[in-house]
Amino acid sequence: MFQEFKAFIARGNVLDLAVAVIIGAAFGKIVSSLTDDIIMPVIGLVTGGLDFSSHFIILGKVPEALAGSTDYAALKKAGVAVFGYGAFITAAVNFLILAFIIFLLVRSVHRLTVKPEVPAAVAPPEPADIALLREIRDELKNRPTV
Repeated sequence: MFQEFKAFIARGNVLDLAVAVIIGAAFGKIVSSLTDDIIMPVIGLVTGGLDFSSHFIILGKVPEALAGSTDYAALKKAGVAVFGYGAFITAAVNFLILAFIIFLLVRSVHRLTVKPEVPAAVAPPEPADIALLREIRDELKNRPTV
């Protein structure tokens, strides 16, 4: 079993996947920053100061220390049940941006890769019995009719 595991790990696919996961995690942080620090403030400016991260509905009891608080992160940290639809909208925008960037990346790589030229299909040799039947047919066609 250890030998099989060693062979599995040594395959290029697993190593490529590991590198992709690490780079993807770092790339996800960049996209989150892009969304939180650049795109969402611009959307907020266009929509009249709307900040999606501060939009939530309190579902549970709020501790007295946080009564009247509009700080989503503080309420979540205190364990208050909060329906954070603004945070969800931000996460959805993050996902759409990340998916679009990955689409562009894959499309670019696909265009850059040289497609190997497919050789013309070579017909397999005809079986001997088929060739013999063809000869017999042709001989019968060429015989004079009486």
